[in-house]
Amino acid sequence: MIITLASYKGGAGKTTSAVHLAAYFQTLAPTLLLDGDKTKNALNWSQRGNGFSFRVAPVDQAARLAKSYEHIVIDTGQRPDAADLKEAVDACDLLIIPATPSPLDTDGLIQTVLALKKIGTDSFRVLLTKVPPPPERDAMELRKLLEDEGVSIFKGEIPRLKAFEKAAGAGEIVQQTNDRNANRAWDSYMAIGKELM
Repeated sequence: MIITLASYKGGAGKTTSAVHLAAYFQTLAPTLLLDGDKTKNALNWSQRGNGFSFRVAPVDQAARLAKSYEHIVIDTGQRPDAADLKEAVDACDLLIIPATPSPLDTDGLIQTVLALKKIGTDSFRVLLTKVPPPPERDAMELRKLLEDEGVSIFKGEIPRLKAFEKAAGAGEIVQQTNDRNANRAWDSYMAIGKELM
């Protein structure tokens, strides 16, 4: 399976999602994470700690490496234009758009969804990330807005937890992090991985 993550706006959890979905897929079969972002956040994350159980490489090594892996996760750059989105959709089984439930971030999400609809594809799904705990209702309202517009959205969502920041800083997967919410954080990505299978 080839999964690509794209987001119009930075800070939506794109790299965090790419890293943790790659970690999930690695539990099933050999997995490659290709870093296509100019900032190389996924590569840098993997080099800070003891390394990941899956391979992380720059996207320009895709042709050489891809044949050795069952699953490929691609972390793309920010602010993709229509041509970037078309390329991404054509080259993967599913495009995942991480989105944080806040009014400012929703504007970028809507631009991305409109661009994908203009391309004429429905091979994408929105993943709600950094979801605040109740009683905040932003996630519920965004979910309803997307469902009313016929946009495909994951049933699961990723909670807003400091454990993810700790993991990135330590160069590890969240389940390896010494944080009381580490298991909850990892379970949220496992649930999303299972929705993909």
